[in-house]
Amino acid sequence: MKVLLVGASGYIGSAVSSHLAAAGHQVVALVRTPGRSDVGHEQRVGDLTDPTSLSRAVTSDIDAVINLATPTGDASADAAATTALTDPLRGTGRAFVYASGVWVLGVTGPDAADESAPVNPLPIVGYRPSIERQVLDLAAHGVRATVIRPGVVHGNGGGIPALLVELARKHGHPTYVGDETVRWPMVHVEDLAELFVATVERAPAGSLWHGVAESAVLVRDLAAAAGAVAGVAGEAQPWPLEDARAELGTPFADALALDQTVSGDAARTSLGWLPRRAGAVADVRELS
Repeated sequence: MKVLLVGASGYIGSAVSSHLAAAGHQVVALVRTPGRSDVGHEQRVGDLTDPTSLSRAVTSDIDAVINLATPTGDASADAAATTALTDPLRGTGRAFVYASGVWVLGVTGPDAADESAPVNPLPIVGYRPSIERQVLDLAAHGVRATVIRPGVVHGNGGGIPALLVELARKHGHPTYVGDETVRWPMVHVEDLAELFVATVERAPAGSLWHGVAESAVLVRDLAAAAGAVAGVAGEAQPWPLEDARAELGTPFADALALDQTVSGDAARTSLGWLPRRAGAVADVRELS
């Protein structure tokens, strides 16, 4: 397939573009500035704040569109961008994959939340469920539209877990936000990229998938591993939420303190997705 990838140069996008190419697909990167040297693929110019440019990029030779781009923060602008990227796909059976995230679920409770669980989004992703619904409704209009909700992404030296190393260095001890019971659903960026490939290749229209390899990893264990990398000793200690909010901003600090258990079993069963990279704690230990 010829796949238009929005966000191709980002942390997740770089991995997805590599895995798409390895699977034999042709990647076309959507860029705001033509001639980008950090994108090793065909490029087309478009901007999430300019719907006309997005629709112009989705020409008839594009077989699928994957949107990994960071939202603008403006609900109406992001809805308009989704419309612009998908209007050319209507009635064609071509694919559209939208990257959301597990934070739309909010606090999940002790049982692993699957794709049927109700949403209760944190403010930082407050309008994402409406975009998800917009995408999934396209299945009734001849678009093979799907949504992936990645867990907390790690791997290749990046992702939110890498922040824990910086916090350990700053505080002089392993540090995490929230209480000691907080758990994050995790996924390695390379495994997640393989899920995007599987989804664009064979997921049915109107389907929703959790991109989660480990359903619930104790953040204090991640913090302890980060402390070892940072060269600081001692037990992992909580950073009071109010203090974290003051420094990181309330929306992000609250997301770091969110306790979740999320199942990614559906993608394994239905799409044959097989996460196989190192778990999050082992991966954090390898950070330098």
